[in-house]
Amino acid sequence: MKKITVGLIALLTCLNLFAAGNDAALERALEAADKAATRGPATVEIAGQASLTVPKGFEFVPKLQADALMKAMGNSTSPELKGVLLNPEGNGFYTVEHVQDGYVKDDDAKDLDPKDILESYTEGTKKGNTERVKAGFPAMEIGGWSQKPAYDAASRRLTWALLVRDEGMPAGAEDGVNYETRILGRDGYISMTWVTDAADLNAAGKADADKITAGVQYLPGKTYADFNEANGDKVAEYGLAALILGVGAKKLGLFALIAGFFAKFAKVGLLAVVGLFAGFKKFFAGKSKPAAAAEPAPEAKTSDAAQGELRDTSKL
Repeated sequence: MKKITVGLIALLTCLNLFAAGNDAALERALEAADKAATRGPATVEIAGQASLTVPKGFEFVPKLQADALMKAMGNSTSPELKGVLLNPEGNGFYTVEHVQDGYVKDDDAKDLDPKDILESYTEGTKKGNTERVKAGFPAMEIGGWSQKPAYDAASRRLTWALLVRDEGMPAGAEDGVNYETRILGRDGYISMTWVTDAADLNAAGKADADKITAGVQYLPGKTYADFNEANGDKVAEYGLAALILGVGAKKLGLFALIAGFFAKFAKVGLLAVVGLFAGFKKFFAGKSKPAAAAEPAPEAKTSDAAQGELRDTSKL
């Protein structure tokens, strides 16, 4: 099979971890992602709201191909997903979303309660397990905070990280991490999630991830400071705490993604699989391609009812 520069397909090809019945779909999705990818150093636009710096060595897969990639890996898709950022020489990958729910007020930042938020995540994961098991994926469980919620008022950035694992696994044995960053703007927020293993979320790993997310810059007129309620700008119906809780209660897709990754690829754990991204540098030595601009991908259409379900925070 052709070896291409997207890290995931090269890794899976090398290790023969394609699962029977899904290998063709995943291979097609990854090859399409490779063809459409914008390779760094480059800048891409996110939903007409912000620009994202794609560093050297990284590849940005646009929405259409990113949606297909998520589906092929067992994850649900969302109209809010705008792309996936991959680094064939590094660990894990980033999802990039824009949620246009309106201006999120940050006046509850001082009242964020990690204990309450963790309990909500745990309960939401348990409820989500019913659907995951029905779909043939392992049940998941929350292992606790890897980083408690923290808000930087100067940069309008909210970060947190949870440990996740297959249900029943010993603590620390196969812990994975979703390192979450939300960057607030005038019309909503940009969401970036680094999916990796717990070992990588050390001080150096967080610093590197923060550099990546710092590459998101709102366009003129779209910044948090540009908000003007008097001009009719929309205000979100929730604050920072509900923004975090919304991920635990309604947006467990990345947990399903991790579970699906294990189930489909020889049932190896997150630490074993994602850790192997470190081997990309050797595998891809001399195989790099010149940067290529990606064509804009059409926005996914969704019904008003589906949009309402995605953005309903009344039950949080």
